[in-house]
Amino acid sequence: MPPPPRRTAKAEATRATIVAAARRLFREGGYDATTMRAVADAAGVSLGNAYYYFASKEHLVQGFYDQLSAEHLEAVTIVLAEEPAFSARLAGVLERWVDVAAPYHDFATTFFRNAADPRSPLSPFSPESAAAREATVAIHREVLAGADLRVPPALREDLPELLWLLQMGVVLFWVYDSSPDQARTRTLIHGVVPVVDRLIRLTRLPVARGIAGDVVALVRSVRAG
Repeated sequence: MPPPPRRTAKAEATRATIVAAARRLFREGGYDATTMRAVADAAGVSLGNAYYYFASKEHLVQGFYDQLSAEHLEAVTIVLAEEPAFSARLAGVLERWVDVAAPYHDFATTFFRNAADPRSPLSPFSPESAAAREATVAIHREVLAGADLRVPPALREDLPELLWLLQMGVVLFWVYDSSPDQARTRTLIHGVVPVVDRLIRLTRLPVARGIAGDVVALVRSVRAG
């Protein structure tokens, strides 16, 4: 299959303007109350032009996901450049996501209600979410690449995806976390990361290698299915 045609700078700017308008309306009025026409009006484009870039409101949210992923990548750059310890790198990546997503917490439950439907393009496992998903997996690949952590070769290839699944669990907890500044989510991060660190280090012991292999086999089986 040939690669998709590259967008022009003008097209990228228009697309970004539409997504920015949608993000603002999502914050102000919520997801359900935001229509494609309202987004088009706020972005200063025609409704037809909005639909040219985004086939539906659900697909427009994919643009929001992509921008959120880009902001998350920018936010973790310093952490990944300065922290050598695996636990500090992983905790930093998870906490920076909470920081970047904070302005959208109030309507996150609406997003999740749609994302929970496996047929929805908003699902983190959907083909439409592939770009944002791969961007986050790539961040976790960097978490491992620069860390003071020796990972068995059988686990190294699949570990970034497992860490992404861990992040999805944190995101789900964050969606329903009503504590100020989502303090409970931050507590969860700082509690679970040392456990993950220890579990990964244990996989180098002969007694744990078989379990690590079973986990990898399970992940590959689910992915293939």
